[in-house]
Amino acid sequence: MGAQLRVYKRRIKSVTATKKITKAMEMIAASRVVKAQRKVQASTPYATELTRAVTAVATGANDKHPLTTEAENPIRAAVLLLSSDRGLAGAFNSNAIKAAEKLTAKLEGEGREVTIYVVGRRGIAHYNFRERKLAGSWTGFTDQPSYGDAKTIAAPLIEAIEQDTAEGGVDELHIVYTEFVSMMTQTAVEARLLPLSLDEVAKEAGDKDTLRPLYDFEPSAEDVLDALLPRYVESRIYNALLQSAASKHAATRRAMKSATDNAGDLINNLSRLANAARQAEITQEISEIVGGTAALADATAGSDK
Repeated sequence: MGAQLRVYKRRIKSVTATKKITKAMEMIAASRVVKAQRKVQASTPYATELTRAVTAVATGANDKHPLTTEAENPIRAAVLLLSSDRGLAGAFNSNAIKAAEKLTAKLEGEGREVTIYVVGRRGIAHYNFRERKLAGSWTGFTDQPSYGDAKTIAAPLIEAIEQDTAEGGVDELHIVYTEFVSMMTQTAVEARLLPLSLDEVAKEAGDKDTLRPLYDFEPSAEDVLDALLPRYVESRIYNALLQSAASKHAATRRAMKSATDNAGDLINNLSRLANAARQAEITQEISEIVGGTAALADATAGSDK
């Protein structure tokens, strides 16, 4: 029984060390998710006003702009997937990847050729393992993204949609990311960034049912739109990056809390087993002592006769 007790003690020590690590990771994630939430809230007013500006300019443009005009027969679409560089976040990455795969299957079912762009090592690993070609990939900033990162991602995407499809361009640009709803709820969502749907853009900006003022543009509405649309795409990608970062930290916090709780339950179970093994060992030792004493007493009584 001594060997069994040593095994339980070693396992308790190991699980205790693991519990300390998961508890520390839970606390780190909890502090980071608060900062990420603040960044999301801080980016919202800029994104809202920029969306209103794009809506106003696009409405005032006389000719349909290439980035607001849907192709009659779209043949190629780009999908940008936002995943994370690190794991230990429950189903965070798998849900985003599943949403991207579902969107890809839908677009391919509609006859479009899909080009994949991925942010985060987890998403890249998923496609590399399946030997699927990526048009672009970025890593190293998913926990704390900056606006510069969003500009880096947006540049090739805008270039692709401005190119003719015969030259490798795309007709549509979609994004898949994880929306931060609350500390307990994060949802993988997809949205079409380009071409812009003015009704949807106005709805996002809260202007769907309000009258918009009339503007005069210099040099022209089309030139202003050329300047605003890249900023619009960058702001949308930046907001999605922040949403994904906040969601990842929240998912990590939840996963590490669950791991910490499970480690505590396992320690309690192992402690009960160790106590039972120790009690059995003590009982056996007492039984051996009592048996030895009885045998010695019998031997002494026999010698006296």
